[in-house]
Amino acid sequence: MAEIVLMKTAGGVLAPVDQAGIDYLQKLKVGAGVSVTIKRHNNVKYHRKLFALANYAFDCWEPQAIEHRGQVVEKQFDQFRDDITILAGFYSTRVRLDGTVRLIADSWSFAKMDDDKKEALFNGIINAVLKHILTKSTREDIDNIIENLLRYD
Repeated sequence: MAEIVLMKTAGGVLAPVDQAGIDYLQKLKVGAGVSVTIKRHNNVKYHRKLFALANYAFDCWEPQAIEHRGQVVEKQFDQFRDDITILAGFYSTRVRLDGTVRLIADSWSFAKMDDDKKEALFNGIINAVLKHILTKSTREDIDNIIENLLRYD
């Protein structure tokens, strides 16, 4: 079961607030029925800011070209989001069959977070992006970029 975040628009229509929601809804056939459980998000704009930052950082990130078993490995947003969340310090650990440790990124579901954790996650993501991707930018630069991105949504 997928979990997406929707926002009520001026026309009374519910619309996705991020690319994951858009992608999920595009997979549905016209006329397809879905069951929906409504949970109010206490700060949709904050959630949108987090995804605007992640999408911007993903677009700016240029990984090294690598191959694995003869296949070119491409960058992928969900993996990027997990990696940047782990770099921000929001993860749990699991042990694998071979004894190695696997890091699992925490969910970005705001319904499962209190306000302090939301703020800590957002600030942690910004710091990780500044340290690992936008190394020549400042926090003020990032805040301005996010505000500009949200103006055009």
